[in-house]
Amino acid sequence: MKIEIITPEKKLYEGTVKYASFPGSEGSFGVLNNHAPLIGTLKAGKIELTDEANTKIEFEITGGVVEVLKNKVIVLAG
Repeated sequence: MKIEIITPEKKLYEGTVKYASFPGSEGSFGVLNNHAPLIGTLKAGKIELTDEANTKIEFEITGGVVEVLKNKVIVLAG
């Protein structure tokens, strides 16, 4: 699935990943390919990604919003 992580200052990441984990405001959650549509709020914590080569990538955020729709994930993060 494609993912974009954007802050007010810059785009942190854009690429294709196999798995993404988010610090949801109601608890952590993960997203795989073909996930049901979702909009959620994020609290401070780490976004953890696993790319196509099984490389782990982490980003520290202070909060934000995530949208999952048709194998595309958009994160507006602080």
